[in-house]
Amino acid sequence: MTQLVLPLETRSASGRADFIVVPANERAVVFLDSYPDWPAPAVVLYGPPACGKSHLAAVWAQKAGAEILEAADLHHGIPAGPLVVENVAAGVAEAPLFALLERGTPLLLTAHVSPAEWPPAFPLVLPDLVSRVRALLAFALWAPDDALLMGLAVKLFADRQLAVPESVVDHMIRRLERSPGAIRDFIARADAAALAAKRPINLSLIKDLLEDPPLPALF
Repeated sequence: MTQLVLPLETRSASGRADFIVVPANERAVVFLDSYPDWPAPAVVLYGPPACGKSHLAAVWAQKAGAEILEAADLHHGIPAGPLVVENVAAGVAEAPLFALLERGTPLLLTAHVSPAEWPPAFPLVLPDLVSRVRALLAFALWAPDDALLMGLAVKLFADRQLAVPESVVDHMIRRLERSPGAIRDFIARADAAALAAKRPINLSLIKDLLEDPPLPALF
């Protein structure tokens, strides 16, 4: 059987769960890994929901000792030091956002669209803010497509010395949350279940696990 294998890797996020590096996020990960040797103090991660923006921002926040704040809460005041501002969108408090960009301390912003689209997407009143926003360094994160998720799943199974038919992998990825983290966690669960029940990882086992959601964490 010919298997689709993509050049993917698993990377450990310092102090947090593993963050899987794939082509859809590799450039952003490389840049954030270079902290504190950034060429500019502020950077934007943008992309659709479930593409990994918040996960990657949390990894950087731990490394930089940064606080995490929702953009909607900017009007409550700005913490000192490195900062993550999540979900910059229409209605953002412009004065504190401009102050953050002006002060020059490490800043990571997340949004659904690129900074170049912010003024059209949600009109900015402060003209100086418009120019600062358009000059921001930004990295796109894209939601994985079927081929990428398939390759990732095959690779993760192979890492565990497991040969799983592509038809079984395809059934699995089409029913899970479309994120590398969800794929990784489910494969770990399938491996554990197969070992415990002394069963192969086949379509029957995958269907059983999909119909039986994991128990919530106790801590």
